[in-house]
Amino acid sequence: MTTIDGVWGALTILGLAVVTVVARGFFLFPEREVKIPDWLQRGLKVAPLAALAAVVVPEVIMTHGALIATWQDARLPAVIAASLYYLWRPGVLGPLLAGLAVFLPLRWWWGW
Repeated sequence: MTTIDGVWGALTILGLAVVTVVARGFFLFPEREVKIPDWLQRGLKVAPLAALAAVVVPEVIMTHGALIATWQDARLPAVIAASLYYLWRPGVLGPLLAGLAVFLPLRWWWGW
């Protein structure tokens, strides 16, 4: 690694730190409460779910940048198991464990 790469890396980390502090502290700086419109509040409620879906769905249905071509992929039954468990008992840990209970045997023993 050259000195220039180290400098650019340090500047990048510093810039990201500044952006993070400003973004997280935005609501702490004003003296009075900032009024957020109702439409923005509703949008912010679903933003984490949308971000999670944007990360998880491509990981489940794609391999190496292309759609999966076979049903023999351990991710598909694992997603179905986790979804069914979530419909039965909503939560975080239960569906995670249900999905892993299906995914791991299919991946390790059957090689899917």
